[in-house]
Amino acid sequence: MSAEKQTLISNIEDNFNEAIHAATHIYFEGGVFVYPTDTIYGFGANPFNKDALAKITFVKRRSIEKKYILLAADISMVLKHVDLQHESHADFLISLWPNPISIVLKLNGYFRDIMESETMAFRIPNHKFCRKLLNDINMPLVSTSVNRSDEPEMNDFTQISQEFSHEIDAIFYSEKPPLNIASTVIDLTGQVPTLLREGMISFQEVMAKYDEKCHG
Repeated sequence: MSAEKQTLISNIEDNFNEAIHAATHIYFEGGVFVYPTDTIYGFGANPFNKDALAKITFVKRRSIEKKYILLAADISMVLKHVDLQHESHADFLISLWPNPISIVLKLNGYFRDIMESETMAFRIPNHKFCRKLLNDINMPLVSTSVNRSDEPEMNDFTQISQEFSHEIDAIFYSEKPPLNIASTVIDLTGQVPTLLREGMISFQEVMAKYDEKCHG
């Protein structure tokens, strides 16, 4: 029988640089960790590592067909992976991010083959830990809510630790309470944005930006 996994527990306020270093190591080793974002706590992993994705899917008891949101450090990182449907969409995305808004975009041919998917949702988070980690790994990061499938999202560190310790590699937590509201999700695979889920940012605000940048 294999030994029980020892999960690293780290307070990002007390151990910021050490937590970034540990998360970077876990990312490139194909591990899974919990981390705070500008919305809710998320499971994180390397989206290009199939073993890492399989681990998250197993821990969440989630359907393997469901896609994950990817966090990116900046607009350049997003544009490296996608084909925009109109050149004005780049200005639109820049006007929205960093913010709790996830945008479904068409992947370009190279990453479509790698990800085995036509589309993927991206978000540039407004969160110090996320942005530093993303800049250090220089690659997108999986972000999916911390919960078992069909169960409520967990945003309390103690509850998360009790439920998922010894199943994942690390839990990075913050003393600051999360906002506890999921991101707004927009589909931009066509010419005009369509709402998939309204979260912290209203669809009306999103469309105001769209009209300004794409019809201005």
